[in-house]
Amino acid sequence: METNYSTQWCFENFIQHRSMKRARDVREQLEGLMERVECEIVSNPGDNIGIRKAITAGFFYHTARLSKSGQYKTVKHQQTVMVHPNSGLFEERPKWMIYHELVFTTKEFMRQVIEIENQWLLEVAPHYYKAKDLEDGSGKKLPKNTGKAREEMTRKY
Repeated sequence: METNYSTQWCFENFIQHRSMKRARDVREQLEGLMERVECEIVSNPGDNIGIRKAITAGFFYHTARLSKSGQYKTVKHQQTVMVHPNSGLFEERPKWMIYHELVFTTKEFMRQVIEIENQWLLEVAPHYYKAKDLEDGSGKKLPKNTGKAREEMTRKY
């Protein structure tokens, strides 16, 4: 169904029209760049690893890890942070996350978060992280139902 980014469709689907327009503009820019370098445009909706790695490359310094106390701590400065309650990942609690911004209210909240793999940080930022910083602590116990790998989690809709 083609909606042509209509204001009415955005309103009915609770999306800000301005944000949709910005997303369309970014997509068109990316398409233009892909055509200029003669790269085939291929889409695979089920595979988001490339996108998550690209975000990791841009925001590698905004990384948090789930500690064994059940709280997230930033990797470099060990600052305690929490996933914002409005986030889709609020209850999932992955082991490693990248965040876009920190918002301080009653606590320090991470907003716009995405799950990552810790080894990606060494790939994209070996100048910033050392392997010792990124040990996943798989031998260490976490509180029950926290830090489960994506494969271990099942979503029920």
